Amino acid sequence: MHRWQPKLGLIQETLLLTLYARALDAGRPSPILGDTLSADLAGDIDYDFGKLKVKPNLVLTTALRAKKLDGVVRAYIAAHPGCVVLDLGCGLDTRMFRCDPPPGVDWYDIDFPEVVHLRAGCLPGRSHLIGADLTGSDWLTAIPGDRPAMVVAEGLLPFMPGDSFQAMTRALAGHFPSGELALNGYTRFAAWAMKYHPTIKALGIKAAQGFDDPHEPESWDAGLELIEEQILTRAPETARFPQPLRALTRLTARSTALSRQGARILRYRF
Repeated sequence: MHRWQPKLGLIQETLLLTLYARALDAGRPSPILGDTLSADLAGDIDYDFGKLKVKPNLVLTTALRAKKLDGVVRAYIAAHPGCVVLDLGCGLDTRMFRCDPPPGVDWYDIDFPEVVHLRAGCLPGRSHLIGADLTGSDWLTAIPGDRPAMVVAEGLLPFMPGDSFQAMTRALAGHFPSGELALNGYTRFAAWAMKYHPTIKALGIKAAQGFDDPHEPESWDAGLELIEEQILTRAPETARFPQPLRALTRLTARSTALSRQGARILRYRF
């Protein structure tokens, strides 16, 4: 069996973190996401996943946020069968395989050129691959701008410097006639605290971006309107969390302020 040896920078290496978390979830007796393709892919990569120090909480929240974002994408595709889907900072995510869009949907997986090169070799699929730095906007010229768009940005916000995420959002909203943006939202405290997480600390990454009020992106001059905030501590799937994490999650769910420090899915229309 051929084993892939990824050569990536620190930020790009986070794709292995989320891949491994999905793989570990798939191996649980009662998985949240059940992404067996990620498990197979992780097994094919020559990498010391042990150094990532992945804890059960990260495995479960990663799987849960992916499942919820998949649900948003499937719903949008069902309502707009001729749309385009953009998975920003896609890494080695298997979302296109999980969502299995019909032939009329054009799916674009976008990440750094070295990530796209790795993805093309070990995860071929029907998507269009674009290698680009998302802090710029030239890459948008390769994507048709005359169709509605579903834009997914999972785990991307904290790692884009300054106001580059806001600028990217304005460029996206200006490029398409209509669409939705779905992301997992980090509060400012959660983004700041990420650098102390054992896994992020092991990679040497300093996270930065976040916002507290889910309506804040409506002030980015991108024409965004909040549709939904899903607080994941209140998701029914948390009943499958092992103890004592299940009890702690249920306790946290009683407070919106505390719950927002964890994982939440935000949907905006533009």
